[in-house]
Amino acid sequence: MAIAQYIKEIGRGARGAKPLSREQAADLFGQVLDGAVTDLEIGAFCLAMRIKGETSEEMCGFLDATHQRLALMPATDRPLIVLPSYNGARRLPVLTPLLALLLAREGLPVLLHGMRTEARRVLASDVLDALEIPALQVPEKIANGTVRHIHTQHLHAGLARLLAVREVVGLRNPGHSVVKLMSPCAGPSVVVTAYTHPEYFEMLQTTFRTLGMNALLSRGLEGEVATDPRRTPRYDGFVRGEHTVLEAQQPGTASEVPGLPAEIDVATTATYTRQVLAGELPIPPAIKRQVEHILHVAGQTASETSP
Repeated sequence: MAIAQYIKEIGRGARGAKPLSREQAADLFGQVLDGAVTDLEIGAFCLAMRIKGETSEEMCGFLDATHQRLALMPATDRPLIVLPSYNGARRLPVLTPLLALLLAREGLPVLLHGMRTEARRVLASDVLDALEIPALQVPEKIANGTVRHIHTQHLHAGLARLLAVREVVGLRNPGHSVVKLMSPCAGPSVVVTAYTHPEYFEMLQTTFRTLGMNALLSRGLEGEVATDPRRTPRYDGFVRGEHTVLEAQQPGTASEVPGLPAEIDVATTATYTRQVLAGELPIPPAIKRQVEHILHVAGQTASETSP
């Protein structure tokens, strides 16, 4: 079926649009990733889905198409912790690099993948560069206790092209949801992801259950997966799709976080990250709690996959 027929179904507005089946969504998204459609068709797809919103069945189909095409990281000795990072910092320092390095300190292999999708934000990958953590140019096995980061282009060029559409139309598209849920790994992994808008919560839960994923889900900060250091959100864990509420949301917001800088630039954030890792500044309690939950899900994942 040509993509025009799919656009006809999803492009009838918020009330008239019809959802696609998982198979239809996989076919549509696969054509987009393969570059088999025109720029005009991609724009129509992005705008139609932005108005309609993704169903869990459609998201499963989009992920099916993506996982069939990704360049995969080789299997790791322990479950690979996957940290998608596509938003960066706008008001508070980006703490995804700190989260990654704290997890590596616990002996886990950690992959951060991402690319710039907004012009004026400080990216986690820039902070990792400042910390002299090299970016991968091709997928390779990540050792236990090691952090690596990779640009989306090196996982799938078509997916990076789809994300770049935001620079033209100014709106996110299904590609931005896909990259925060995908697992670019040939072996067991735990995807750490977050949602900003409450209406996505049920869709994400259903997607994880349907696909049998290992994941940690919580409310994020400015689109990043590292938790807001000022508060403790609800944490939901998934091991092979089985869902557990790991912690209920805690009330209140801290007025300040000891040691957290007011500046968000790369150099300041890298310095702060070094000081926390060296014990010169305290680990934000909310980040420490998130590390504990990720370790729990990783441990459950390892036990489920061990012979």
